[in-house]
Parts: sequence; structure tokens; C-alpha cells
Amino acid sequence: MSILLSGDFHDDARGEMGYLTKDYLIKKFKQKLYKEINYHIILGDGGFLWHGQEKREEAIFETLSERLFPILCVLGNHEPVLGRTDLPMVDIGIGAQVTVVHKENPFLAYLQRGKVYHIENRKFLVLGGALSIDKAYRKPNISWWENEYWSEEEETDLFALLEKENNFDYVLSHTGPRRINAKLFSSFGGTYPLKFHDKVAELNERIDKKINCKQWFCGHWHQVYYYDDEAVQRGYQYLYGEPALMTDTEIIAPRNTIFQ
Repeated sequence: MSILLSGDFHDDARGEMGYLTKDYLIKKFKQKLYKEINYHIILGDGGFLWHGQEKREEAIFETLSERLFPILCVLGNHEPVLGRTDLPMVDIGIGAQVTVVHKENPFLAYLQRGKVYHIENRKFLVLGGALSIDKAYRKPNISWWENEYWSEEEETDLFALLEKENNFDYVLSHTGPRRINAKLFSSFGGTYPLKFHDKVAELNERIDKKINCKQWFCGHWHQVYYYDDEAVQRGYQYLYGEPALMTDTEIIAPRNTIFQ
């Protein structure tokens, strides 16, 4: 059984839906592979429940409902769900609870930061969050939320977990570890991530040193890159636009590959 993975969605604000419709996915992965998809995981900035976009979101849900699999979102930084305390948390049988945004047709929920989920016989460590560098231009609790960063309790609970359990199949986050972010941008002459103090990227760096996994998936940077780190024997896949497909035997992903 397969899992579809994609980068930031932003409630389709930038046309991201074009890569995720039923027709596009069938064209990309063929009918046989499409029928095997059981979950779609968005790697942060799903952007659902955005203030003032209720009617447009109805149309988005209608398009997503043509696909017959649930959607699970990693928490990004541009997430209205961060400011909601009224949404139900439920157990859907994949480990930790999820926060439900849309109950059916399509089912859509957010995964919790710092929790372990078992999805399609794979063990995932789920992280999330990132620095909003455009915070100054946003309105608190309308388009920016203070808890884009982890709470002290979340961090403490995670590292307590990692003392007992540090082997995972995959990691799902929004931004990547700081050193990997820097490598990807330096590959084309930029130093962008190094100009900002992103506590989440630094947290991911600390987590990266404590765990074993096959591969790390993230989004945030609106780039498609793959970095193969031979020192730790795992890859770091950044996604945006074109989705990836994790099948029982392989990962089909768009890769602008960097080896250093």
C-alpha cells in the first residue's frame, strides 16, 4: 500500500492543487499505482481554515474529495489550525491522536508535533513548525500564530521519548535540519537559511543527531531537492509541487539530487 507525500499546500493559494488532483495523479503514477494510495501526507503549511477563505475552501474540498484517501498534514508555520482550540482530537488507529479539520469527503487531519505514527506498516516520527520570516507583515492570530514554534513541554516530551525510542523508518517535518537547509541553499550560491535564527531548524538538527531513520521528508522552502548524506546513511527529500509516492518497494520522487 502506498503513501502520497507533497510539500506545502497553502490551501491552494499558489495553484498547488494542480499537482494533486485525481486526474494528475493518475497521469503521473498510472492507474495501478494510484489505486494503491491509502494516505496523502502534506509536509506542512496545509493552510486549511484560513480566515475569509471559507467559500473557496469548499471548492478545494470538493476537488480533494474526488480522491478516495484521507489527508494527514504536518504542522507548518502558516497554519490557522495553530490558533484553534475547538477542533476535535481523535484516535484513527495510527498511533497518537490527530486534530480533525474536515470529517469526511475528504477526511483531513493534522498530525501532532513530536509524536510517533504507524502508517501503512511504516514508523514515522512527526515534527513540524518553522520560523515565519514575514511575521512583521502578518496579523497575530489571523495570519500568524505564536505557536509556530514548539512549546517547552513539547520539546521536553520529545527528548524523553527519544531516550527510549530512536529508531524510525521515516521523519516528517516542515523545515529541515539547519545544516541540511544550508547545504541545499549553498549549492546554488545562497546563504538564505543562515541569515535567520530558526529555532525549529536548530531543534531538527538536535533531533537528527539522536535518531536512526531511512529518510527525512520536509517542505517549507518551495524547492525540490534531495541530499544524500553518506555520513549518516540517509537522504533528505525536500518537496514542493510535484508529489512523491512511497510504495511497498520504492520511493518515486522528483529529485534535484545533490551529493557532497
